[in-house]
Amino acid sequence: MTNSNSNSNSNSSKNQKQDLGAYFLELARLGAARGASGVEEEEEEAPSELNTINSSGGFQVVSTDKLSVKYTTLALHGHDVGVVQASKPAPVKRLVYYFEIFVKDAGDKGQIAIGFTTDSFKMRRQPGWEANSCGYHGDDGMLYRGQGKGETFGPTYTANDIVGAGINYASQEFFFTKNGAVVGTVYKDMKGPLFPTVAVHSRNEEVHVNFGQKPFAFDLEDFEKQERMKQQTTIEKISLMPNVSYGIVRSYLLHYGYEDTLNSFDMASKTTVPPVYMAQENGFSEQDITYALNQRKTLRQLIKRGEIDAALGKLRDWYPQIVQDDKSATCFLLHCQKFIELVRVGALEGAVKYGRIELAKFFGMAGFEDFVQDCVALLAYEQPRESSVGYLLEESQREVVADTVNAMILSTNPNLKDSHGFLQSCLERLLRQLTACCLERRSLNGDQGEAFRLRRELNVGKTSKC
Repeated sequence: MTNSNSNSNSNSSKNQKQDLGAYFLELARLGAARGASGVEEEEEEAPSELNTINSSGGFQVVSTDKLSVKYTTLALHGHDVGVVQASKPAPVKRLVYYFEIFVKDAGDKGQIAIGFTTDSFKMRRQPGWEANSCGYHGDDGMLYRGQGKGETFGPTYTANDIVGAGINYASQEFFFTKNGAVVGTVYKDMKGPLFPTVAVHSRNEEVHVNFGQKPFAFDLEDFEKQERMKQQTTIEKISLMPNVSYGIVRSYLLHYGYEDTLNSFDMASKTTVPPVYMAQENGFSEQDITYALNQRKTLRQLIKRGEIDAALGKLRDWYPQIVQDDKSATCFLLHCQKFIELVRVGALEGAVKYGRIELAKFFGMAGFEDFVQDCVALLAYEQPRESSVGYLLEESQREVVADTVNAMILSTNPNLKDSHGFLQSCLERLLRQLTACCLERRSLNGDQGEAFRLRRELNVGKTSKC
């Protein structure tokens, strides 16, 4: 019975380490994906012209550049509107979308409108007069939202005025401008793709549309900056436990073995006025991540300097169980890094020889072969840094290998309380949670708004304090 339990625990430990190595191998592959694309999310195509096909026919003429519209006939009733949508819907994966019109001629009655409509909108009605549409009208300054009765909103507009319409995806609001100033906002209760829309409704009315081909009268960049500052202010109002950030940063330094930086950090925290006191209730056990701190520091430094042979030697002396399986993901990443370092210094013959000995045994093995091929491909380029596999020569690749070894050492701690604690630090888990929450919020918003990019969010915090 004892034998059975012992074998079971041994197998469980072995599987855990295999899973751990596979996790970091996947991180290395993500480097390949970044190198291949360099794009986090595909950009949406924004409207650039008016749709001359789906319009209200003979009630208006659209210019050949598809950016101007003129009412040329005599309106007899409310269904004689000259309506035209943009050729594409407003992009949704951004903070704000905006466009403008310049009123060249107000015509007989100045019955011009600007707003947003859906693809099912009746193209002989003013935007805002029908369901699923919203429009700001020039003759009365009223806002119409899905019915013939308008609501008091802003000033009228006429010839030589520049009027704009936008969508603030952060607040889920439409906003309208006149001559560079915001007129007002209203809740965006329309769903689905929304098309920028303009309408003319009396003889000789003419407007020119600006989809961003030239500078707007409205300072859109400043508007976006103010919106981000509002979000940052809201975040900064959230109260946190005293010195919680110090504890999280300290746990990060401990987790990754940055012993020298940790000592400097501790020294600095003691010399502040008042001194920083860090209670141990920030969601991590310091005992777990202090384990083998000096050895983890030494190995990280060796790997980051590219001294892979020295790192392997230390591992064999200190933690032979980590490298005893020479076909493990950890050994694989170390051997790959050794090959990469030889290429880095131009020792190509040595790289070929090393590859034939250490990398060849991974050919044909599921989960390894594609990465081996990327490594070997470095030999095919005169300028490997500029190639599709150049990501392997970046410092981030050394970091992945160093993180792998660091996690493997932490996993040998017999007193480890958190079985996932060696994968990421508390700071990284916190940032992963932040990312998940932001993505969920965006999902609940119909996938509208900016894609979440952690680097940009952190930079926004820095900028707001400058």
